[in-house]
Amino acid sequence: MTGILITGAAGMVGQALLPELEGHQVFATDVRRPDVLPENIPYLPMDVTTDAPARVIAKVKPDVIVHLASIVTPPPKMGRAAAYAVDVEGTRKVMNAAIANGVRRLVVTSSGAAYGYHADNPVPLCEDDPLRGNPEFPYSDHKRQVEEILAEARSASPDLEQVILRVGTVLGAGTENQITALFHKPRLLAVSGSDSPFVFIWTHDLARILQRAATDGPPGIYNVAGDGAMGVTDLARAMGKPVRRLPTWVLKAALAVARPLGLSRYGPEQVRFLQYRPVLDNSALKSEFGYIPKKTSAEVFAFWQKQAGL
Repeated sequence: MTGILITGAAGMVGQALLPELEGHQVFATDVRRPDVLPENIPYLPMDVTTDAPARVIAKVKPDVIVHLASIVTPPPKMGRAAAYAVDVEGTRKVMNAAIANGVRRLVVTSSGAAYGYHADNPVPLCEDDPLRGNPEFPYSDHKRQVEEILAEARSASPDLEQVILRVGTVLGAGTENQITALFHKPRLLAVSGSDSPFVFIWTHDLARILQRAATDGPPGIYNVAGDGAMGVTDLARAMGKPVRRLPTWVLKAALAVARPLGLSRYGPEQVRFLQYRPVLDNSALKSEFGYIPKKTSAEVFAFWQKQAGL
């Protein structure tokens, strides 16, 4: 039996992971109690922006920490500083507490966004490609900074094993976020000259990958995505929707006007998000980590589409 502490246990991925850890001593932590919590798993309140990680981890002394707490889709009124406090400083506090208390392994969900949104990104991206998370995208920038902190710890504290998962777009039953909002539009938006590829991973595949990472899987850094990618043309065809393709300058000009007027929360920089989405090579996940996703990117999207009624 392994003692496993999970941060962000009330989130979508945390809720999918909890049932996968049967037979282990699991502690669920978050700022709120998970909606669904197995009877044998205690809930411990923990805000990673406070001194709670040091206190809770010192009390529990887990063998493994699975760190899921992160701001993927910030609420409309959340500023960048608040997201940074969770994403970057929160991770630092959890990591420092893990080192101080002799935790054996730290599992962290990073993101393909850590590679950044760049025209010269290799397609697909491998784990040894540079991390260039864009400063203009808080989530991308924060994930890059988190990985830099973790890299420093691998040198300074080699006794703490690390499993870092660079995750693609997670979809499952009921998933709704800023990305799925694009799919609900009457027509899909695309930038002229770019098909905006997406790589998807099924929620339950990710939960099983995390279960392996927390137990008998090897340490290391792994891209996490189903096989293949889907561009806007593929997505539109799957949903029977038209595609509206606009020149880069038109989209940037429209967003430059819309954000100050409160018509959009995004500015001109968002065009890069549509143009240069990271495509992840999952070869190491399959050959080195030892997990083959049950659903391809196309199958993940088809599953979500059916559940969403689109």
